[in-house]
Amino acid sequence: MTDLPDFEQMWRDLAPIGRSASSGGYFRQPWLSAELELRAWFREAAEARGLEVEEDPFGNLVAWWGPAGPSVLTGSHLDSVLDGGAYDGPLGVVSSFAALDLMRERGVQPSRRLGVAAFVEEEGSRFGRACLGSRLAVGATTWADAAELTDRDGVRLGDVIEGGTSTLLDGVATYVELHVEQGRGLIELDAPVGVHSAIWPHGRYRYDIAGRADHAGTTRMEDRVDPMLTYAMTALAANKQARVQGQRATFGRIDVRPNGTNAVPSHVTAWLDARAESDAALASLVTAVEKQAVERAERDGTTVTVTAESVSGEVAFDAALRDSLVARLGGVPVLPTQAGHDAGILQDAGIPTAMLFVRNPSGVSHSPYETAETADCLAGVEALADALSGLVVGEVTGEVAGEVAG
Repeated sequence: MTDLPDFEQMWRDLAPIGRSASSGGYFRQPWLSAELELRAWFREAAEARGLEVEEDPFGNLVAWWGPAGPSVLTGSHLDSVLDGGAYDGPLGVVSSFAALDLMRERGVQPSRRLGVAAFVEEEGSRFGRACLGSRLAVGATTWADAAELTDRDGVRLGDVIEGGTSTLLDGVATYVELHVEQGRGLIELDAPVGVHSAIWPHGRYRYDIAGRADHAGTTRMEDRVDPMLTYAMTALAANKQARVQGQRATFGRIDVRPNGTNAVPSHVTAWLDARAESDAALASLVTAVEKQAVERAERDGTTVTVTAESVSGEVAFDAALRDSLVARLGGVPVLPTQAGHDAGILQDAGIPTAMLFVRNPSGVSHSPYETAETADCLAGVEALADALSGLVVGEVTGEVAGEVAG
């Protein structure tokens, strides 16, 4: 195993930024203090390596190495979910810098430009739109639409950044993202590194359930119009339907009004995260949950309105690139992922994309318990350096890269 002290030092530098003293989890929401500190770290890491940093109007960053022209991009994101883990996102950025260091140490002379990217608001933890930075960079979301997004405090994105038009990804022919595994696939296969084949279809759906506020003590149970009951049964329905259909459904966020201990609520807003193995399976799951919610609302006297805030279909990563990387890396495992990534946005935009992932011994993600062993992380850096070396000197999927760039 190659000794990569720079990787471990970078990881130590990032460890305290945005970390909660009580939970050990991370709060790295976009355009707030911790995430801005991480951006400063990114620029310092790039400057220390003599790389030119480019930033687009949305806050996406790329540090470039090599000659101008068709480009290979790697990287990930630096933001976190609320009370999230250390590895989801930053591992990909730190590993990209470490892989570039290793390539230089090996004497790699790139014939294509290599960029290390840090996309903004990948988690959607502040403004509610997952992969917002990469969506804006490729034009999948318009700035006019994004500018009107608000955070939990009512702050409008258009009042945080000026926005505009991004040219950051012009000329990018290939993207390779490394990420910690968010599951147990590599644990079961006893492998430190793998390759993703596809991202499951997934969506976020807002449930607005309206009832009538009333007194918690004087109002008889049979006289209530309680939206919390409708929500509770809907959450149970989501759990049941996901289990029956073999998919994923989660209500992880809820807003209650007036949110008083001694009052029957007037309104509940809840967000459903649904994921499935196919577009048809996702539609079936979401329809089944909504049907049970409406049926329960009729019993409770409440009303339910469901709004699809974002829906992404299945994303299959570029097969030629995937197969080339698997062969170059000695036949590592290939598995799908149920998690969304910037890589899926770039692949959908027509940029051939691949994902490497590193074993997570806990199998837990989006949690302070998310982790990875240093030895596995270093194996990931070596795998990424091997993959990128082939791409920037034209040994791996050069035909694909040239075709896209042209």
